[in-house]
Amino acid sequence: MAGAATLDRVGKRDALPNTQVFYSSRGSNLDATDYDKNGVKFLQDGLPVSAADGNNHNRALDPLGARYATFAHGANALAYGASTLGGAMDFVSPTARNTQSNVSLSGGSFGDWGGRVTLSGVFGDFDGLVAAETRQRDGYRDHSVQDRKAVYANLGWAPSENVSTRLFANYVDYYAELPRELTPGQYHENPRQGRADAILGNHSKDVQSWRAAIKATIAELAGGTLEIGASYEHQDLFHPIVSTPFFSLLIDTTHEDSGAMLRYQRTAGSHGLLFGVNYGYSTVAGGNYTNEGGRPGLLMFTTDDEASSLEVFVLDRWKFASDWTLVYGAQFTTADRDVSGFEADYDGINPRLGVIRNLGTESEWYASASRVYEAPTTFELTDDYDGGSTPLEAMHGTVVETGLRGVNKRGETRLNWDVSVYYTALRNEILSRDDPNAPGTSLSANIDKTTHAGIEALFGASFILGSGGHRIEPLLNATYNAFTFDSDQDYGDNRLPSAPRYFVRGELMYRNVSGFSAGPTFDFIGAKYVDFANAYRLGSYGLLGARAGYSTDKWEIFAEARNLLDRDYVATVLVKDVVTPANDQMLFPGAPRSFYAGMRFQF
Repeated sequence: MAGAATLDRVGKRDALPNTQVFYSSRGSNLDATDYDKNGVKFLQDGLPVSAADGNNHNRALDPLGARYATFAHGANALAYGASTLGGAMDFVSPTARNTQSNVSLSGGSFGDWGGRVTLSGVFGDFDGLVAAETRQRDGYRDHSVQDRKAVYANLGWAPSENVSTRLFANYVDYYAELPRELTPGQYHENPRQGRADAILGNHSKDVQSWRAAIKATIAELAGGTLEIGASYEHQDLFHPIVSTPFFSLLIDTTHEDSGAMLRYQRTAGSHGLLFGVNYGYSTVAGGNYTNEGGRPGLLMFTTDDEASSLEVFVLDRWKFASDWTLVYGAQFTTADRDVSGFEADYDGINPRLGVIRNLGTESEWYASASRVYEAPTTFELTDDYDGGSTPLEAMHGTVVETGLRGVNKRGETRLNWDVSVYYTALRNEILSRDDPNAPGTSLSANIDKTTHAGIEALFGASFILGSGGHRIEPLLNATYNAFTFDSDQDYGDNRLPSAPRYFVRGELMYRNVSGFSAGPTFDFIGAKYVDFANAYRLGSYGLLGARAGYSTDKWEIFAEARNLLDRDYVATVLVKDVVTPANDQMLFPGAPRSFYAGMRFQF
């Protein structure tokens, strides 16, 4: 987002949350709830989507455009080569060989409506799929309109059982107004208002991007399977974001991201071997301007950033005894950053050692110790607290983890669980601190020691009720977070802000073999702090919802109600050093009671 490190800078806290999703895994990126979104590596069909510096800004992948997604938390993402604190998310695209042509429509509260058409076909060795969608929304706050249009396509060629190639392409045009965060007084007065300066300055985000990728898979190559691919993405960003009497900002930049991957898997006796390489190269060019009511004014400084990354990884799953598997491997990562001539280089070697003990037919215990490592983004280097005199250090640490997972089937009853406990001793975590020379502006700084620990749990079940194909299926997903400073000179052992102490999401669904389902949904979110000083705390809250659906071989109809009790709550926050409640704009209200419905027809 910026020019040379010696120029005026705008920190993460000035790029504020909007209605987009905030991604965080195991405490990654807690103080940048919108702009950077680093800490989790995004992949699509195994190909990197995140920029080479780890930034995911404007790269939220559409879950409706994926056949399924795989989440690897923290150091478990070694299998994807990810050098990130939070891990990796891999979205797998639908193809004509597993997806029929279909059309879907949906709509609901606050002017929300959308439609999608998917056409697919198989022609001998070739197959093709193309999907077009549009989504519009007025928003539940003033100045929060969203408009998204997208086209996705892929073309496959399988000349033999062992060889296949697939081309991917997509185009996305996305516009969102940003109502911005509120002070506590504004929030209690009217949580649906948009901030006055956001409206006058037309705070918004306008993104057009296109991406093309190719991937080839060769089976039975030297006894294993080779995957190789490459991708390119072009993105234009127009982003009026700040407008005060003292300072304003409009970002107008072009982002170009190239990536490549190679993965080879082979089973050799009792060993399951994996070798892989990820490479990325990204540039950002353009300028930062004064914001004249949503139009570019004077050029303040130009942006000319480059980043590259290389991840080389190896993993072996060695079944050394009938019920025991040793999992061990390592990753080498190297990263280069150039922020308008200010350069920094990073290298890390990250080993992993784990063991899995089979406890029965479908259950196991596991434990591991790993090193995690993440280099700073170019945005963080631009906003270096030290003003560019010394580059930021990479975040690194040691994480230990243990857990139980499994499935138990007894007649018509099915239980499943996955529970893990982890502890990370982190060094040089990159957080945003107030600029002592410009209060209210935040800059990136390394924090000597922090601790990220927690519990992650998923429980599910399916119980039969009498005869007639009636079932009750509860599902519960829960996390407990213990993210703290560790003997910090300013904040002692305070809790890190933004992350709630706990998060519980669940549902209790009734299902029938006829295709009908219905049941309540619920969320319980624990208390969280807004600032490093732990001077301002938001209390816990709960949300109640419900959803129902009916599906056949061709039709699917669904309806959902959210926040049925119409609770006022704060969805995300703007992190501060020390909160001054009377003046600090830091609260982003969550959605009120809302209703949605839709249908999907497959042909």
